[in-house]
Amino acid sequence: MTADTEEQEVEDVRDEDAYSLDRKAVASILYAVDIDDREKLVELMEPLHAADIADLLEQINSYDRARLIRLYDREFDGEILSELEETVREEVIGILSPQVLAEAVRELDSDDVVDLVEDLEDDQQEAILGALEDSERLAVQQALSYPDGSAGRLMQREVVMAPEHWNVGQAIDFMRGSESLPEQFYHIVLVDPRLHPVGNVTLGKVMAARRETLLADLTEEMFRTIPVDQDEADVAYAFNQYHLISAPVVDEEGRLVGQITIDDAMIVLDEEHEEDILRLAGVGEGSLADRVFDTVKGRFPWLAVNLVTAILASMVISQFDVVIAQLVALAVLMPIVASMGGNAGTQSLTVAVRAIATRDLTGSNVWRVIRREVLVGLANGLVFAVAMGLIELIWFGSLGLALVIGAAMVINLVVAGLAGTVIPVVLERLKVDPALASGAFVTTVTDVVGFFAFLGFASLYLM
Repeated sequence: MTADTEEQEVEDVRDEDAYSLDRKAVASILYAVDIDDREKLVELMEPLHAADIADLLEQINSYDRARLIRLYDREFDGEILSELEETVREEVIGILSPQVLAEAVRELDSDDVVDLVEDLEDDQQEAILGALEDSERLAVQQALSYPDGSAGRLMQREVVMAPEHWNVGQAIDFMRGSESLPEQFYHIVLVDPRLHPVGNVTLGKVMAARRETLLADLTEEMFRTIPVDQDEADVAYAFNQYHLISAPVVDEEGRLVGQITIDDAMIVLDEEHEEDILRLAGVGEGSLADRVFDTVKGRFPWLAVNLVTAILASMVISQFDVVIAQLVALAVLMPIVASMGGNAGTQSLTVAVRAIATRDLTGSNVWRVIRREVLVGLANGLVFAVAMGLIELIWFGSLGLALVIGAAMVINLVVAGLAGTVIPVVLERLKVDPALASGAFVTTVTDVVGFFAFLGFASLYLM
């Protein structure tokens, strides 16, 4: 590839979309790394958002990643670290020079620094904390003293507060004269003399009001404080449920210690949803950047559980080996019953786990939901029983076998709807994550019931 061709390719990338990261852009960046052209690399990387650069670092291999980071060097932005997946982030921190790492970390808000260091090894934590000013390091260390997954870990220490007796003019003068305002904020938090939050005032109301207007007259009707030890999942739920933009965080005595903003709360909500999806599939919290060993270690336990459940289903089948030997059609048809039950159970399970996560499924409506899922299973079972009965008549021409598979289909789909709802509810009551454990139980139930119903009816009425 000639230099002119490469320059033209770069221009084409920029003409398409200055903020996109397509295959052509990645190729251009890696070419700049290959020819050790730092100026061109910086030029190509400059239009990219920190999240796009993080995606790039996650997509390329470790060798190219190290070369790119060393060549990019002092241009490295702290926001990139916040966007990286944990495994890649640790590798990148190990590559960055201490000076570049220190400068990158200083650009971050306290909550981003906490998120950055909480999962790192001790030596990497010390490297990052050592790059901070004394006051910032103390704030991060205090946040790390709160329980993992709590509001104290999620909050940022930077918060704009004002005495409850101030007027708009005093608040504006204070903000204009302050040198330590957060880069982004949405509210001024009003506090009493003991630093207890008493209300929120949006910046829009401050800018629209006259200077002599009291801030207390502009407070929002919806005002909630977040206890510092509250679980971050409950925090995300509150933001989503009550349409909060930001909320003050208070300690055990009700004093203001920080705030949580909607972007952080929505990240938690997205992570909760992603975690539920991954756990339903039994793959934990793995990512494409994980090493083979880590991926195997994460998936192995649930494959082992699945093996045990498969053996249980096989043991049921083995009780009817004589029947199967005499009527080979049973061996052909019985996977259909189990498969339909498994899919129906997964559908009910997914709905139930999602409803539990969003708190739509509660003790007050659980029986109504169970009844609905059972009726849905019954209706689907009847429809597919007729369909499968007709298919069996065309395929094998046995009316008795058609009735047997139809009856087994109805029973298994009803049980699937019941198990898919009841099992996650029971596990949630037992303080076990329903997204993590429900799948194996539901699959076992539908397989065992499906095989037992189909082969049991066959042994009774066809032999």
